Amino acid sequence: MKELIKDFLSWLTHEKGYSPHTVAGYQHDLLEFMASLAEGTTVAAIDASAIRRFVVSLHGKNNAATVARKLSALRSFFRFLQRQKGVATDPLVGISGPKIAQLIPVFLTVDEAFRIIEAPNEKDSFMARDRAILELLYSTGMRVAELVSRNLDDLDFEAEMLKVRGKGNKERLAPVGRPALEAVRAWLVHRRQLMEERAGRGLMPEKEALFLNGRGGRLTTRSVERSVRAYGERAGIPQTVTPHALRHSFATHLLEMGADLRSVQELLGHASLSTTQRYTHLTLDHLAEVYDKAHPFAKKV
Repeated sequence: MKELIKDFLSWLTHEKGYSPHTVAGYQHDLLEFMASLAEGTTVAAIDASAIRRFVVSLHGKNNAATVARKLSALRSFFRFLQRQKGVATDPLVGISGPKIAQLIPVFLTVDEAFRIIEAPNEKDSFMARDRAILELLYSTGMRVAELVSRNLDDLDFEAEMLKVRGKGNKERLAPVGRPALEAVRAWLVHRRQLMEERAGRGLMPEKEALFLNGRGGRLTTRSVERSVRAYGERAGIPQTVTPHALRHSFATHLLEMGADLRSVQELLGHASLSTTQRYTHLTLDHLAEVYDKAHPFAKKV
């Protein structure tokens, strides 16, 4: 069975274009399932009862979302075996995962979004870079992992578009607003100075990355998350601000201004429209609030 798991992980990497982090998650879940089986169990011998025993063993040690994720990994694995390896049956047919509460994403108001973007100041060593990062996150709605992996040649200033490579290695074009483009231009002046300084000291800075750290290397997601959180605190925003909150804000504000769901789906790089539909809860709440404030018959007598 280990060889089949290895083939599956290779397929995820080379055919589906999944990230190393995602593939490692699948590997962990599948090896955990394999460890729950009797030694020497073949794929053909795995049935629904084996899956149910595994699910029962997870309860009490894992939350519903984790159990659902592990079941999803198993579903993908057995579907791969059916399509690619000619395995006749799928032991997960008829087995449903735990119900997961649909969490409404955390987002900022428009005023809060402007405040955090303006939070970097002259006292910050990387004011220009951090301002450009905040502007880009809010202007494009991209994920933090997509941001740090962007290269200089991904940004087309003339077309005002950014090439983004998202989940599953899928590529999309994201429109970039002019304030974000101006912020990136200001950062590129500092980036060039940083490159020259590092080269003058005999060091080799990262040449392709759009955003660099103080050592001239590519920024990490964790570094960006720390910065965004700190600027959120400085801006006086009561909740903890993450790059993902800026992504949620981007989607919510577009829908509030009348953008259609399909367009927002494309801009976010969601494979499924159902993922984007989470934001409709927010816009409906917003519309209800506007109605209550504006409509004369909505007010209590």
